Amino acid sequence: MPTRGVVYVHSTPLAVCSHVEWAIARVLAAPVNLQWTAQPVDPGARRAECGWSGSPGTGAELAAALRQWPMIRFEVTEEPSPGADGERFMHVPGRGLFRATVGAAGDIQLGEDRLRSIMAGARAPEALAHALDKALGTAWDAELEPYRHAGDGAPVTLLTRVG
Repeated sequence: MPTRGVVYVHSTPLAVCSHVEWAIARVLAAPVNLQWTAQPVDPGARRAECGWSGSPGTGAELAAALRQWPMIRFEVTEEPSPGADGERFMHVPGRGLFRATVGAAGDIQLGEDRLRSIMAGARAPEALAHALDKALGTAWDAELEPYRHAGDGAPVTLLTRVG
């Protein structure tokens, strides 16, 4: 069963735009021509987004392809599909890549074992709060939020994985 998702390139230097398109094209096995717009939060940078469809796991492949350029800010989402959880990837320069399982509503899902491990490792309420923030990707969300709002109303390109 195919699934779908979105790639949000929140911020990339102009010189890297074509490389981003080529990386996405390699994963989707289809030509990619994104509509790049200025990123007002990061003068001189560009932003673009595209919806995609493909087999489960395509989101992880896209995130792996894009993280080759540590200076770009991006998010990749993959919707849940029969037999496969959804995923969300966030990348921020200097912070690296964050990955989480997401439910049908787009909420991050933490499994029972992960929650038990967090609770067992927390020696104080502040430590528990810090561990939960880390597990939910709060720092990545906080850094990406201004870039997300700058993209409101921007054009979206729709892509389909070949094969």
